Order: sequence, then structure tokens, then C-alpha cells
Amino acid sequence: MTATTARSEQFEELRPLLFSIAYRLLGSVGEAEDAVQETWLRWDASGVEPVSARAYLSTVVTRVALDVLRSARVQRQEYPGPWFPEPLLEDPYSEPERAAQLADSLSTAALLLLERLSPLERAVFVLHDVFGFGFDDVASAVGRTEAACRQLASRARRHMEDGRPRFEADRRERSELAARFFDAMRHGDLDSLRELLAADVQMAADAGGKGPLWGKGRFFGVEKVARILAVMASMLDEVDGTLDERDINAQPGALLTDGAGRVGGSISLDIADGRVQAIRSVTNPDKLGHLGQVAEGASLLREVMRRRRTRSPE
Repeated sequence: MTATTARSEQFEELRPLLFSIAYRLLGSVGEAEDAVQETWLRWDASGVEPVSARAYLSTVVTRVALDVLRSARVQRQEYPGPWFPEPLLEDPYSEPERAAQLADSLSTAALLLLERLSPLERAVFVLHDVFGFGFDDVASAVGRTEAACRQLASRARRHMEDGRPRFEADRRERSELAARFFDAMRHGDLDSLRELLAADVQMAADAGGKGPLWGKGRFFGVEKVARILAVMASMLDEVDGTLDERDINAQPGALLTDGAGRVGGSISLDIADGRVQAIRSVTNPDKLGHLGQVAEGASLLREVMRRRRTRSPE
């Protein structure tokens, strides 16, 4: 086996970890994949044979992601409407002893909290608190002293704890409630939706100025949210669409697909205390391409209107 082949095999074994780090830093599947590829190119060109490929490559992918993150923050400040991370159906990396940290950090709510941190705080928190790297490796990755990294981690942890979302502890109960929610949504059952929604429920949509946007993209309260969910389901039904229940970022959710199986959006739920606390939808087509063929939002709305006109009396 040549040195290049051995290095390539090592890299492929670590690819899931590298992607998972990059995704949590960037909130973008495409950008995370690009960061992982750039990490391979840099290692392949360097000829470095590190003592720990895991620590070395995690350092490189973190530095690549930090460069992207610093420029992305400016773009996100100018983003039209709510910004959400790209929906992820499955984390390619698993580590049984850190399963809880990995799942919690993958939720949309947690990723939005990470967005509030500075790039360095975010990197230190993800590497140390989520993936369990020692502060010596974290310090090497971000170019700061171990003492500085401990301070960054403490500050990041306080911010995360202050806004940490509550999730239903029992996964079975959470799944059952989500199934009831989507069944009620499919049938436009307002009474059932009202029963399943928390009194202060919030709903928001990331359309990026390109996908279907309901009102201003944000709704509050049981009545408004229940009615917009019923309208969404009705319009989906009119294009022979489906709600395909899937975990979205390790939380209950669904993909919205049209009659041809093209993806028109995603919905993810935050469930706690036996109620749906928050609903987040991503309809920006730029954020859906990794999930399959994308249904262009404007064309779906035109199809709905065409079918309604066809059914209308002369």
C-alpha cells in the first residue's frame, strides 16, 4: 500500500467527523462538504504525516470553516427574512458516548444559538463541548492559548445555556406527538392542531427571497399558526404533494414534496411539555438541493392557482 493510498483511507475514515464539525460551524451542507474537500487537498499537498490524523485534520477543517464563517456572517446579516441552517436528515458521524451532545448540537434551535457566538467561540464550543477535543488540540486549531480557549468555552457555554431549547425527553412520546401533528396538518384539522400547539408557539420560514413565503415569514400564537399550517397543507394537496415525515436535524420534521417527488421545503418541530413549541420551515431552493430534485416554489404556486381557476365555475 502506498503512502498516498494509506493517507486517503485515513481521510475517508475521518470524513464523517470532519463534515460534522464543519456543518455545525457553517450551517450549510454544501459549504461543509467544500471545507472537507479543501482539507483533503491541503493535507495531500502538504506531505505532513501527523501523529494524530484525527487532531490534525480537525484542526485544518476548523481553520477552513472559520475563514468561510467570517465572510458568511456578513452575508447572513443581509439575508432577506429569517435565516435557518440547511436541513440535514442524518448526521454521518456517530459516537455513542457523546450521542446526547451530538444530537442536541445538531438541532436547528442549537445551530441558531451558535450563530450568535463569535467565530472563535463557536469553534471552541463545537470542538470541546460537542466533540470532546482537549483544550490543547482546540488551542492548536484556533490559534489561541489553552487559557484563552477555556475562557472562550466558558463564555460560549453561558450563551448556549441561557438560550438552550427544551426538548421532549422521551423520544417515543415526541415521535408520537409529531405523527399526530402531521396527521392533523394533512387533514386541515384545526381543532387537533390547536390542541397540539403550545400557547406561545412560534412559526418561521426561511425563503431567502426565492421560495414560497407565508406572510412576513413569522407567526405567533395558536390560532394564526394553526390556520397557516392548514393553508399550507391544502396547497400541498392541490399539487398532489406529500408530507414525508423525517427527522430534520435530529428533531421531528417532514419534507414537503410535489406530485413528482421534488422537494419544495422542510418543516422541523421543537417539542417540549407535550406540545409543539416552535415550527421552522425552509423553502429557499438554494438550501434544498442536497435533499433531491428541487421543486421551484414559484412554479408550485402557479400550479395551485391554475388548478383553482380550472375548478372555478365559468
